Amino acid sequence: MRRVLIITYYWPPSGGGGVQRWLKFVKYIRNFGWEPIVFTPSNPEMPSVDMSLMKEIPAGLEIIKNRILEPYSFYKKFTGRKKEDKIQTAFLTEKKSKINFLEDISIWIRGNLFIPDARRFWIKPSVKLLSKYIADRDVDAIVTTGPPHSAHLIGMQLKERFGIPWLADFRDPWTNIDYYHDLKLSRRADKIHHHLEKQVLTSADALTVVSPGMEREFVSIVPRKIHVVPNGYDEADRKGIDVSYVNREMFSIAHIGSLTKTRNSENLWKVLKDLCSENQLFAQKLEIRNVGKIDISAIDSLRKYGMDKHLIRIDYIPHEQVIAEQQKAAVLLLLVNNTPNAKLILTGKLFEYLASRRPVVCIGPPDGDAATIIRNTHCGTVFGFDETTRLKEEILRLFKDFMNPEKKVECENVEQYERKNLTYRIAQVLDEIEMQARKRKAKTSGST
Repeated sequence: MRRVLIITYYWPPSGGGGVQRWLKFVKYIRNFGWEPIVFTPSNPEMPSVDMSLMKEIPAGLEIIKNRILEPYSFYKKFTGRKKEDKIQTAFLTEKKSKINFLEDISIWIRGNLFIPDARRFWIKPSVKLLSKYIADRDVDAIVTTGPPHSAHLIGMQLKERFGIPWLADFRDPWTNIDYYHDLKLSRRADKIHHHLEKQVLTSADALTVVSPGMEREFVSIVPRKIHVVPNGYDEADRKGIDVSYVNREMFSIAHIGSLTKTRNSENLWKVLKDLCSENQLFAQKLEIRNVGKIDISAIDSLRKYGMDKHLIRIDYIPHEQVIAEQQKAAVLLLLVNNTPNAKLILTGKLFEYLASRRPVVCIGPPDGDAATIIRNTHCGTVFGFDETTRLKEEILRLFKDFMNPEKKVECENVEQYERKNLTYRIAQVLDEIEMQARKRKAKTSGST
């Protein structure tokens, strides 16, 4: 069986969306002729911990680890945080801070001195360790997945040294990620980021991205073939869960994942306030469940419209419990980041929403990638960031359906996003670059 070295910063017991993609690919890729080897730090900064994901790691998997210099320990001291505090992505802040100037300085340092990201110090020692590994063992392909995009720089250097075919997988954009302009970049730093991004896009033997919007963006930088392999859902995660069960006590609108500042929808809170004022039964039944972290700006907005009394906050819970939370909700809420790159945002939770067969209410660009999938699967309805009348009508309709247990959502074409099917597509990309590498090698040997 051919061997693929997968370089990923996020790996169990780290929790969150960044782990799921390659954990699931690793889980199923042996079915398609590839033996995975995972390389990951032994001391990463984990935004959350999910021990339940450990059981997803396939038996006999070889995992290589090295200890890295993790600058977030210095960041915590500098900003007065506790050692055990978790650093959240996308600048999510749960509490009002009295030391904003220290946060601002640390963000400037992060953006201008830690390029491409805060994990830059794992590049050199990782290349050294993996070079020794590759020199002694057969490796037929290399995969890097980012963010952090420093992983791609490890892959690029290994390809230069050994000529092993390399797949660079992008779970999020690089210079067009939603918080890029919050990094307080100097012109020099911005130029370096763009240079490194183009270098990776040019050097990799294959590129995979999670959305058509990301494909279009990268093609505008480097015109070449790019494979769109979205995130998905694992049917195995749903075993033992009663898929027919819905909590009929409360009309539960559930949002899964971090509710960041850019996902905060004041428009929605206002609509819910109006419905509560006009419909006493709706007000009695309404429950807003957020599973994950909530930015202080979202809390302030909920309080502003009196919706905080309907809010049920559930901090990070194991992934298997997240699936159960989705399943019992009356409505699943997808809030797309209201940022310039909103059209290309395609979060992993969308696909688990689809698998739950619960109605999805999406607030985001009507012509975005998420909207296209929701429409094509008939699993929900999409509303622009500023829509109110149509949004209000739809939530009221969903509430009436909720009160009528016979109503069901009829989703279509969801199976294409099952993790096994997506792993097959990743394996096809690896097959292609491995075959091309063998042909090049044979041609070189024949010419000599």
